[in-house]
Amino acid sequence: MHVINTTTGHPLTCVELCSGAGGQSLGLERAGFSHLALAEIDTDACNTLRTNRPDWPVLQADVRSLADDGLPPAAAGADLLAAGVPCPPFSVAGLGHGPDDERDLFPAALALTAQLRPRAVLIENVRGLLQQRFALYRAAISKALAELGYTAEWRLLFASDYGVPQLRPRAIMVALQVDLLWAFRWPLPGPTAGRPTTAGHALHASMAAAGWELADAWARRADRVAPTLCGGSRRHGGPDLGPSRARSTWAAMGVNGGSVAERPPQPGDPLPVRLTPEQLAVLQGFPPDWVFTGTKTARCRQIGNAFPPPVAEAVGRRLAEILAASSATEACRGA
Repeated sequence: MHVINTTTGHPLTCVELCSGAGGQSLGLERAGFSHLALAEIDTDACNTLRTNRPDWPVLQADVRSLADDGLPPAAAGADLLAAGVPCPPFSVAGLGHGPDDERDLFPAALALTAQLRPRAVLIENVRGLLQQRFALYRAAISKALAELGYTAEWRLLFASDYGVPQLRPRAIMVALQVDLLWAFRWPLPGPTAGRPTTAGHALHASMAAAGWELADAWARRADRVAPTLCGGSRRHGGPDLGPSRARSTWAAMGVNGGSVAERPPQPGDPLPVRLTPEQLAVLQGFPPDWVFTGTKTARCRQIGNAFPPPVAEAVGRRLAEILAASSATEACRGA
């Protein structure tokens, strides 16, 4: 159900940059936002978005070109600009070159914020962005937003606090027009935070679906929150579950993290087991009916790079509350 902007009488709206496979998109939809535009450069990800939501206005475009040429007229008046800008510039795997990395799209996101002038901005990235060595860059981003009339706050959120069976710490930036920020409250951990959903619990049914005799034993062994999935970039090789440290954790859980399977384990299959793209999507918080298009490598990359929908929903609901309430206040003042 969409949340209504009481000033316009229409649903709260958003424009999304670097939409990927739709993790943030789905979360914001659940939070009540209607999409005016979703920009994504990757063909497989665009096909995933269109397959799952044929009515979403998906633009296959480089965000830099949109910053230069402008968003389509239909995007005007959006309440929220959301973005999941590329993570490699701020990650260990991406060598952490920050603003010197050609993949850094914060400047383009800021340029589009200046063009669109939404009431709120939401940007998600890896926790590495919150390191001390990027403090000056974060300050520069906040300063640029302040010059546009926004106040920005940064926060580290863990996906496992919101029902996702994966640790997945994410750096979240929320920027609101100065007169709105005072009322914003970050979402509290969900009711399962004290006993997070584990990989064993989340995947037990799919592990047992084909009659695998070791499904129960595996679920007990994997009764812990999963390590953070890695999607990598186009420069990354085939599908796997991340670097060596993550793979050692997966191994302790009875999972071979060196590759990804085409189907769940079959009767007679030994441990360690390999996970399927569909199982990785469950660990990322996607619903079971969300379809990912492309090759196995492309699907795994989309899943691993996604913003877990439950986390996007939790932040989105807090933003929707503020934006809807401020619309109501403005409507009363104008009456």
